[in-house]
Amino acid sequence: MPHQRPVVVCPDLNPPASFAGDFATARPAVLEQLRGWRDHCAQLIRTAHRQGASGRQTVVALTAMTDSLTGFLAGFCRRDLPPDEDSALIALGGYGRGEMNPYSDIDLMFFSPGPASASLQELSQRMLYLLWDLGYDVSPCVRSRQDCLQLAEQDLTVATAMLDSRFLAGNAAVHDLYRKQVHAVLLNRNSQEFIRAKLAESEQRRRRFGSSVYLLEPNIKEGEGGLRDLHTAWWVCQVKYKLDSLRGLVIKGVISEEEHQQFFSLLEALWRIRNELHYLSPRKNDQLHFDKQEQLAAFFGYQDCRTALAVEQFMQHYYETASRVEHLASSLIARAQSTTQSEHRLLGYLKRRNIDENFFALRGEIYPCHDDLFAREPALMMQAFFLAQRHELALSLKLKTLIRENQFRINDRLRRSRAMAGTFLEILRGKKQVYEILAQMHHLLFLNHFIPEFRRIYCRVQHDAYHIYTVDTHTLFAVREITRLWQGVYREKKPLLTRLAQETEKPQLLILAVLLHDIGKGQGSQHSEKGARMIPTIARRLGLGREDSLRLEFLVRHHLQMAYISQRRDLHDDNLIAQFAATMQMSENLNMLYLLTFADIKAVGPDVWTEWKGFLLQELYEKTYTVLEKGNFVREERSEKIRNRKRKVFELLAEEFDPRLVRDCLRNCSTRYLMAHRSAKIAQHLRVVLQRGDSPLAMQVAFRPERSYTEVIIVTLDVPGLFTIIAGVMSANGINILGAQIYTQKNGTAVDVLQVGSSDGLIYDDPRKWQKVEADLLWFLQGRGRVEEAVQKRRSSVQLSCKKMVPRVPPRVDIDNSISAEHTVIDISTRDEVGLLYSINHCLNQLGLYVGVAKITTKGERAGDTFYVQDIFGSKITQQEKLDELRRALLECLQ
Repeated sequence: MPHQRPVVVCPDLNPPASFAGDFATARPAVLEQLRGWRDHCAQLIRTAHRQGASGRQTVVALTAMTDSLTGFLAGFCRRDLPPDEDSALIALGGYGRGEMNPYSDIDLMFFSPGPASASLQELSQRMLYLLWDLGYDVSPCVRSRQDCLQLAEQDLTVATAMLDSRFLAGNAAVHDLYRKQVHAVLLNRNSQEFIRAKLAESEQRRRRFGSSVYLLEPNIKEGEGGLRDLHTAWWVCQVKYKLDSLRGLVIKGVISEEEHQQFFSLLEALWRIRNELHYLSPRKNDQLHFDKQEQLAAFFGYQDCRTALAVEQFMQHYYETASRVEHLASSLIARAQSTTQSEHRLLGYLKRRNIDENFFALRGEIYPCHDDLFAREPALMMQAFFLAQRHELALSLKLKTLIRENQFRINDRLRRSRAMAGTFLEILRGKKQVYEILAQMHHLLFLNHFIPEFRRIYCRVQHDAYHIYTVDTHTLFAVREITRLWQGVYREKKPLLTRLAQETEKPQLLILAVLLHDIGKGQGSQHSEKGARMIPTIARRLGLGREDSLRLEFLVRHHLQMAYISQRRDLHDDNLIAQFAATMQMSENLNMLYLLTFADIKAVGPDVWTEWKGFLLQELYEKTYTVLEKGNFVREERSEKIRNRKRKVFELLAEEFDPRLVRDCLRNCSTRYLMAHRSAKIAQHLRVVLQRGDSPLAMQVAFRPERSYTEVIIVTLDVPGLFTIIAGVMSANGINILGAQIYTQKNGTAVDVLQVGSSDGLIYDDPRKWQKVEADLLWFLQGRGRVEEAVQKRRSSVQLSCKKMVPRVPPRVDIDNSISAEHTVIDISTRDEVGLLYSINHCLNQLGLYVGVAKITTKGERAGDTFYVQDIFGSKITQQEKLDELRRALLECLQ
């Protein structure tokens, strides 16, 4: 780091000689002075930081304070020890680089050319315990020249720490010896072997701390785009080019003056965030947790605005910084890995292959033929991506650099040209490596220049626990899901989606829809509508025809509908299906929307897509497709359909049960129930009804591993609050209800059909668990216990074991009487918690409402639950005062 005076100058410490007595006698007084001095200095530095000191100024001040402390201790701790002039105290690692943040570790090494003396070992121990007593996290060691070289050979971390070394105290001549006999040896060892090992270590670090810049709660030090990326790039360059400072890379022509400045400006940005993060914690903490993100946003002066929360603006700035860090670091490492120019001249022309008059291929990479190629013809930047896709070549570092330097030349005329727009559509039409090429365009910021609207979602953050990635990264991951369908990756598990994707007539239109589906998120709320309004302009620029433009606009406008309807609405409602089919207009729209919805959900995060959601989505698709293809008017008449269904159910059950009992059972079924289920399903339910006999309860459990849920059929006499009891028992046993269809026969028999499953897509298939559930249900139905006590016990045990900070969002309750012909529909959005479904149903029961259908979805830490309810007379709730009371009661329940 370039030398800079600290923003705060700490007062001098009293010299060690001013403390009387031997080491043990003087130690308490020394410790007291050091504590007071440290606290005073730390407060001065913290105040300067809070008043606007730069990240570098704070780091320099903290390093200077630590240097004064260690220098004092090195003198004081020698008291009463035999003289030892053959050693030096050396700072290592981050402290050696002079990069101390408020709660950084202190890495120290006592070095002696030969074996360490007993007095040097004692000196090390004394310093260690004093620093521990002062509250520092310190790692001292005593090493000889031979120790250093042996350990460096065995441990890459030790070798790297010694590259970042700095003299603190002791014999300066011994430190000079260390520089010649240890540091120089490390610097001149096999650079390629060191680089390979360092990059393998970096890859392992990414697997541990996250392989994406855009993680929800990133690690500012170890995560991708964090401080460690810049450190790794410097270590690699240091060993490759045998340098002591980054300035040497400018002198050697490896980096430009601008890149040199960028390196330190990025360090500055990350240091300032890390300094405040440490102060907020207050401890060594490099994870940007949700609560800390909000506090950091406030510290840096961000304010909520119409289009984004303050914390979202702060995190967008952080991700942009991290993205630049990742790009610069990877660029420096790539240069260090590349062969020398002399090797290019000797071997290059023997291996290069001309692709056309402007580009050639060399060792699997594509290169421009001339350095001024894009200055003369900027449209050829798109051609470079096209050729890389067609010939399956990686972009060379030279080509990437030229694209970054020249993309400012892209103007509206170029965007509309066939050379750019037409070639871009050809890339999307090609199917092969579409995701990889778009990801490269995004990484180089080319996509932001070619589609200016995309710039609005670049590094765009949604501050919740559901959206794992930034909007732009999520969009690219959604593109990747479509390419996986094309490649047949999901052929066995998702044959319908695979077939539809591979049969898409205009793949470029599908990819465009995925690429642009969230384009409106840069404009605040109602992003689907706002994004749709941008499409005509983008479509004209790309040269799309009217039909393609309208379809693209349609897909962006409606891209949330299939997921919402499938997860939050009653798919047994024929009117709902007919309305959705009318919105779709034609099967081509439905097919593409189905594919887009799949990709959108799958790309939100690794655990968001479940086979249960996939089952619901496919059910909505198939029912809607049937209406679109066969028409709404060729369906059987309602009465005829019911007669046929009853006849088929009777045929299925007549040989198992008394035919008279089967007929009675069918007569007791409501019209809504008979219309909602196919004959085989009704027969399955009625078997449980008939098998119950005079027993108070009958229950059947069927596992559906291919759909990641378990179906539970519960038959008993209907009692007030029955579903509340069922929800409570499931919650008390740690079982998540995904959906429920609740029916009461005319003779008072309740038939409740539940779909249950864990949040991670696992099914509950332990027979002992279901035996306990059945026993608990019977216990509470017979009034022998209070179900709320069992739920509370479960809540207490879970809260003790898991407490995670997530963004706070107030609960929301929406009530609608237009969605269903027979029910009032309540949509609830709130934080998910143990017993939530029980609490809501208990509240509805207290209001005298009966649940007919329940649909439960979870998005991260948020629950989205829907209830179809009626009053005690089997009617909707229509009186305004009743609706107001319902909303008020639910909100109180959810607070």
